[in-house]
This record gives sequence, structure tokens and C-alpha cells, in this order.
Amino acid sequence: MSAIAKDAPTLVPRPSGGVTQSVKDSLVVAKRNLIRMTRIPEMVIFGLIQPIMFVVLFTYVFGGSISIGGSTDPQLYKEFLMAGIFAQTVTFATAGAGAGIADDMHKGLIDRFRSLPMARGAVLTGRTLADLVQTTLTLVVLAGVALLVGWRTHENIGKVICGFLLLLLLGYAFSWIGALIGLSVRTPEAATSGGLIWLFPLTFISNAFVPVTGMPTFLQHVAEWNPFSATVAGARELFGNTMPGLPKSVTGAWPMEHPIIASIIWSVLIIVVFRTLAVRKYRSAAT
Repeated sequence: MSAIAKDAPTLVPRPSGGVTQSVKDSLVVAKRNLIRMTRIPEMVIFGLIQPIMFVVLFTYVFGGSISIGGSTDPQLYKEFLMAGIFAQTVTFATAGAGAGIADDMHKGLIDRFRSLPMARGAVLTGRTLADLVQTTLTLVVLAGVALLVGWRTHENIGKVICGFLLLLLLGYAFSWIGALIGLSVRTPEAATSGGLIWLFPLTFISNAFVPVTGMPTFLQHVAEWNPFSATVAGARELFGNTMPGLPKSVTGAWPMEHPIIASIIWSVLIIVVFRTLAVRKYRSAAT
């Protein structure tokens, strides 16, 4: 008698679904991007040079010529300025996020990820989380430079940390805009240009570098409803860098009267909208 051997069933571990699967896959992709950053240290170095230059140039070139609350005291301008520089730094990381995703698309890496049993959106979430870690490191170094040039906080450590978390939340929200841009263009160079061209008016038509009181009436309204301005004002409040004699709002805009709440609302709204759009674009672009 001959026995008919049957192949034993191969047990393939099934990936857990839902939120657990998405979190695990996102962390794996984030780890991959962080390892890549450590192997290309010039990415981090060049990312530090620009904000440090902004701190030094604005502090020592414009510090004694801009009136803050009726005073041209350079120390007042340092405390007024730094929240704006911090916010500009976290939002300018948008260009890097877009360029990185565009580079992965250009090299076909996204297609390889698509062939794996990964949660949808994990590639983009992992990328934005890695960018958030890099932005955090940049912000820590920049805060040290700010202290060296004379910036000081006037609140307890808990509020100061909350101020930096508010800034990082905005940076994370804007990284999803960068992700959408990176998926929408053909080359990393186009992603870098597309990620910066709209950031300059967003950051300069705001309360980051000068009070909005000197702007034309129309621009005052734009600046005070700018999500960037809300985050800057909220960070100043948490750092204790509010200026005496300088009104919170010229036009009575709600975001300037409640900047911390407004900043959180703006950031969460941006994350929800642009994450949805970016994941949808990822599905169509990678097919």
C-alpha cells in the first residue's frame, strides 16, 4: 500500500488589522526614514543652518530698528521674534517632507511598499513621524541658539514645553501638506519649490516678525486669521513673551484673542483634511 502524503498547511501569520496594524506599519516606516537620516547627516546639518542664520540676522540686523509696543529695545524684539522663528522653522520642514516623498515616488520605492501587506497610509504617516522627530531635534538646537543670543522665557517649564508642543503640532500638520505636494509632482526639485513658494507669504503676512499694527487694514485681517499667526501668538503666551502695550488683536479677530485654542483647532483641521487628501492621492498615484 502506498500512502498518499498530504502537504501540511503552511501557517502564515496574519497581520493584525485596524489601528494596531496601521501603528506598527507606520513605526516601521518611520524607523526606516530615521535610519536614512542618520546615514545622510548633511540633511540635518543643512536643516539647522537656515534657522540659525535667521535668528542671528533678525536679532542683530533688525533688533534695534523695529518698534515693539512703542519701544525699539533689542531685548524686547528678541522675545517677540523667537516664537516666530520657531514657527517658521517647523513649517519650512514641509518642503523637506514633500521632497522626500517625491524622491521615494521617483525611485519606485512607493511601488515596493504597495506590494507589501501594509496598512494604507502607513507610508505617509511613517514619513511624517520621522520628519517630526527631525524637526524636534532642530527645534532643540535652535532654542539653545536663541538662549545664547539673549532670548528668555518668563513662565514655568510646563508652559514652555507646551509652547514647543504647540509649535510641533503645527509642524506636523504642515508636513501633511508637504506629503500631498510630494505626491502631486514628478521630481523632488519640484516638490521643494512647491513646498516653499506658498510658505513665504504665509509666514511673512503674519505676526511672526513684525506687529500687524503697521500693516494695511486688509493684510491685518489676513494676518490675524492666519493659522501661522495663531500658533506664534499662542507660543508667545506660553513662553511669557507677550509684549506690554501691544494689543493681542487690531481687528478683534477671535484667533488672536484665543490663540492657543485657535492654533490647536487649525492644526487638527489641517491634519484631518490634508491627511485624507494625501492618502487618497497616494492610492491613485501608486497604482
